[in-house]
Amino acid sequence: MHAYWWFFWILIWISYFSFFTPMRRVAYRQLQSPLQLLQQRYAAGEITSEEYEERRTKLTRDARTR
Repeated sequence: MHAYWWFFWILIWISYFSFFTPMRRVAYRQLQSPLQLLQQRYAAGEITSEEYEERRTKLTRDARTR
C-alpha cells in the first residue's frame, strides 16, 4: 500500500512539471505568425521601413491567395 502512495506522488510531480513548465523560446516562435515575427523585427530595428513594407505586402498577398 505504501508503494502505491509513492507512485501516486510521482505521477503528480510528473504531471505538474509537464504541464506547468515555461514554454521554450523556440516553441513560442513557432506559435507566432510570420507577420508577427516581421513586426517584432521592425520594432527592434533589425530591418528598415522599406524592407518591412516590402515583406509585409508579400506576406499579406500570399495569405490572401490561400
